[in-house]
Parts: sequence; structure tokens; C-alpha cells
Amino acid sequence: MTFSIRTAQKEDMPQVLELIQELAIYEKEPNAVEITVSDLEHYGFGSQPAFHCFVAEMNQNIAGIALVYTRFSTWKGKALHLEDLIVRESFRGHGLGKALLDEVVTYGKKIKAKRICWEVLDWNEPAITFYEKNGANVMRDWDVVQLDEVGMENYLSKL
Repeated sequence: MTFSIRTAQKEDMPQVLELIQELAIYEKEPNAVEITVSDLEHYGFGSQPAFHCFVAEMNQNIAGIALVYTRFSTWKGKALHLEDLIVRESFRGHGLGKALLDEVVTYGKKIKAKRICWEVLDWNEPAITFYEKNGANVMRDWDVVQLDEVGMENYLSKL
């Protein structure tokens, strides 16, 4: 199977959203995706893009994505966060995930990131195995902490 990896373009966002929705279904959160194509276009392609996206393209269709953004570590400095690495289920096993991860690591080096970080669900053993096989340290002693919009409102209402 022949595929290519490239930087996403604005016109790719409908297919990028399809992949995000596919991931949400896989992660047992089919109704969790609130973002729209317009949001992706606005936040990814404005004067100060909030993210950078790579796509794996096969037969003029997007078969996978890796979406990243920069953040800052008080211990290390500039860091790159891999929000999602998604390969359509029907295209898995052909090297697209590895090629997307290669592109993310190359990009991280290019922007002089001190580290690349991301989360993986503890039950997603195929992803954990893939990441560990490629040299990532899956830190099982850390918990993800979040405040969603309702949580932020509740927090602020108590100030």
C-alpha cells in the first residue's frame, strides 16, 4: 500500500473530523465530540494556529492523522503535545501509524521541543504496545486531570 504523509490543509478538515469521530466511537465516547469543521478550520488555520496536523493520505483519502500543539514544561521548557494519532481501522497494519509518529517526532526535533507527550487509555493495549515498541515511556503512575466547562463553571461559582 502506497501512502504519503503531509501537513493538513484547511480543505482536509471534514475528513479530519470524521477520524476524530471514529476515535471517539473506538474510545466508547460516541457523543463526546463537540468540535465542528468550522472550529478546526478557525483554530488550525488562523493567524495564530492553535494546532498543527499531519495527514496520512492514501488514494486521495485521508487514512490517518496526527494532531499536535506546543505547550511549556516548567521542568523541561518547550514541549510538543500529541493530542491524537488516529488511523482508520481499515488502514491499520500498513505502517501509517508509525509514519505519522515519525513525522511528529521529526517535527518535535525541528521546533526544538524538549519532549513530546500524550495520553493513552489504560485499556488500549494495542496503542500502548505500539508506543512502547517505538521507545515511548508509558507512565502508568500519572493520572490525567481535567476540568470541563461545567467543572470550570462550578469552580468559578465558588470563588
